[in-house]
Amino acid sequence: MIRVQEKISVISREDWSKLSGTSKTESGFPYNPFISHDFLNALEVSGCAVRETGWLGQHLILEDDKGTIHGVLPGYIKSHSQGEYVFDHAWADAYERAGGRYYPKYQASVPFTPATGPRLLVSNSVNGDAARAALAQGVTQLAQQLHLSSAHVTFAEEADISALKDAGFLHRTDQQFHFHNDNYSSYDDFLGTLASRKRKNLKKERAGALQNNITIEWLTGGAITEEIMDAFFVFYEDTGQRKWGRPYLNRQFYRQIAETMADDILLVMAKRDGRYIAGAINFIGGDTLYGRHWGCTENHPFLHFEVCYHQAIDFAIERGLKFVEAGAQGEHKLARGYMPTVTHSAHYLPNESFRRAVSDYLEHERAEVAHFGTILSNHSPFKKSNNS
Repeated sequence: MIRVQEKISVISREDWSKLSGTSKTESGFPYNPFISHDFLNALEVSGCAVRETGWLGQHLILEDDKGTIHGVLPGYIKSHSQGEYVFDHAWADAYERAGGRYYPKYQASVPFTPATGPRLLVSNSVNGDAARAALAQGVTQLAQQLHLSSAHVTFAEEADISALKDAGFLHRTDQQFHFHNDNYSSYDDFLGTLASRKRKNLKKERAGALQNNITIEWLTGGAITEEIMDAFFVFYEDTGQRKWGRPYLNRQFYRQIAETMADDILLVMAKRDGRYIAGAINFIGGDTLYGRHWGCTENHPFLHFEVCYHQAIDFAIERGLKFVEAGAQGEHKLARGYMPTVTHSAHYLPNESFRRAVSDYLEHERAEVAHFGTILSNHSPFKKSNNS
């Protein structure tokens, strides 16, 4: 049986922790901080992902007749396409020019977070394939019941994509740049795998970033104080206002996660003359470091690359993490050791003519994504023997 709830908080943290990727102690699933109860609940209680901002929670809960939860799909009724990073604005325009109403739509994702992770969250005590299939079917049924134009599941893992395709979803791909830690013992060990010219460029870049008496601090756990989070929030606001006019996240959200999941947070903060001038927030997963937001109050050459990319690699190597995901887009990451990696989403379109048009578009888009990824891989910074 599937029921729909508006608030994450109606599900206990204990029940939530039994689902795939949501617990640090649950065996078999690498922990993903963005699908944790603490992170998703913070988005709601802070007022960032709520009805008033166009994110009305419609979370699907799969349970048996005794009320035991076997699966969850965090999802939202959306009145816009902001904060998603898988762009469907052209689809919305075409649908409405044809006389349809594209919004509201259903969006299964982590709001404002372009990071791959489980979306069909299932317990390892049940048949995972069957539970995913039930949740995927639940999405299509909800879309039909509410007469929605579409339903979208973004930045999903391949196991979810398989279940969604079986339920009638169309498959879409895109590309990000991720660092793969090949069991490096140090950053210098990683540099040793690069072509000579690329290696020299990165050494020069890192040295240049730390001129003008700039130092770098890693802050996590109890070291993340209100004062430090205040400093970071200034950086985040500045970047958000310049990029999209109004930042999606507010100070209350950062206060909430600092209280409930500080051990999952890494702040990389740059300091000059005794005060913080730049910073980036990262989230620590079971095998991945996820880079999210960055900002600064002073502009210095290469500082962005140092704080966001090089320091993330340093931390991942020190912690033995397998990957660094540094957010959406950015071909400039390639020269810094971040390789093109395919991301996946799935889209349910009940209108047959619209579905056929989008299906044809996606077939060509997938081919273009694959082709572009091959081209980029051929221009990787690694020595030819390391290039894969």
